[in-house]
Amino acid sequence: MSETGSPISHLYELGRLSQAGDEVTITPSADDLARIAHWADVDAIASLKAKIDLRRVSPTHFGYEAQLDADIVQSCVVTLEPVRSHIQRSFARELFLSPSTQRVVKEVDVDVAAVDDDGREEIPSLRYDLAGPVLEELVLAIDPYPRAPGVAFEPPQDETDSAIHPFAALKDLKNRS
Repeated sequence: MSETGSPISHLYELGRLSQAGDEVTITPSADDLARIAHWADVDAIASLKAKIDLRRVSPTHFGYEAQLDADIVQSCVVTLEPVRSHIQRSFARELFLSPSTQRVVKEVDVDVAAVDDDGREEIPSLRYDLAGPVLEELVLAIDPYPRAPGVAFEPPQDETDSAIHPFAALKDLKNRS
């Protein structure tokens, strides 16, 4: 496990990124997949691959675009049978070096939230974990209530017989008094 509590990490030095950019592929080992499955609270992750394209916009601004493909196994919420599903997702982030960590003599006033709705993310250092956003997107894509094909939840039938009703005994006690 990594220092951050994440099941995997893939550290990358953004300061060494050239203007041409870089392409990084993350394909976890079988042991890593087992740790990710436990962390994501699913039965198993059969495969996971993330292709990440990085680009330098400025010395303190970087582009992060990723394609995620994963095959997972979960338990059906109705029958507990294994349910296999495929996750395919593309996402992008804009990474901004936090103004407090920049080594610039002149003070820069940048108003950037830690993670914004439009994909802007403030980072504390140029050493960035590329696996973090991949794991976040994976967990967000997992169905919280997986069902096997053709399975529907049917609530138990309501019994109208008053003798079986849980308060029938109390009613009998009241009638005896």
